Amino acid sequence: MLDTDRYDAYFFDLDGTIFLGNELLPGVEKTLAALREKQKKIMFLTNTTVQTRTACQTRLQKLGLVARREEIMTAAYAAGLYLQENAEQARVLIVGEPALEEEIASFHIKQVQDAEEATHVLVGMDRAFTYEKLQQAADAVRNGAHLIVANPDPLCPVPGGAIPDTWPLARAIETAGGASVWAMTGKPSRYYAEQVFQQLQVQPERCVMVGDRLETDILLGKNSGMKTALVMTGVTTSRELEATEIQPDYILPTMEAMGQVE
Repeated sequence: MLDTDRYDAYFFDLDGTIFLGNELLPGVEKTLAALREKQKKIMFLTNTTVQTRTACQTRLQKLGLVARREEIMTAAYAAGLYLQENAEQARVLIVGEPALEEEIASFHIKQVQDAEEATHVLVGMDRAFTYEKLQQAADAVRNGAHLIVANPDPLCPVPGGAIPDTWPLARAIETAGGASVWAMTGKPSRYYAEQVFQQLQVQPERCVMVGDRLETDILLGKNSGMKTALVMTGVTTSRELEATEIQPDYILPTMEAMGQVE
């Protein structure tokens, strides 16, 4: 059983864990309120690149949840941190939506449109992806630019199903560019985990990662020494759980089950 008093910090995925579309999932509000009353540290860890941290904060607030911007880590923001720390003079060609461009701009990292100028290609989810964008990104990679992928998500859950996320686009660029991905900065990367541990000043063994994806949320927790809780309200099915070697420490039908555990 998940004893919420045993741990100091709780990390929560967003899509499929906290909400789906514009609806809070069962038990979320009660569970978060109980953890905050116990003065547990909370952070929301999302692989989104189509919303800034500020937009995520606004979305949570509209759903009635209290959240500070500093309690939110996105794959887009993690990519900005990575570039700032490892390639401060980078010239980045971005395949992604305005939120990704905005987050990278907040780090004062130069963005370029010309494949010949680019030192890095950064890929996020892009619902306006075109053949021209594929051509530009592939040209940049063939010219020696490092391919950075914000997250490895193949699909993004939406009400009624799922839509393609970042990874299919990255694989297309990788194939056309003739070079492998240089770095991945979102969940389940060790870089992402290190950033949130550093921000909250917590030890991994005192943390619980709660999410709906085995290959990102649960793997992030397992690879970095956290306890893990899989909620069955998102993309993972019971059949997929039975077939994989990635096994969480706890399985919750909804967040409401976590809120009921004392």
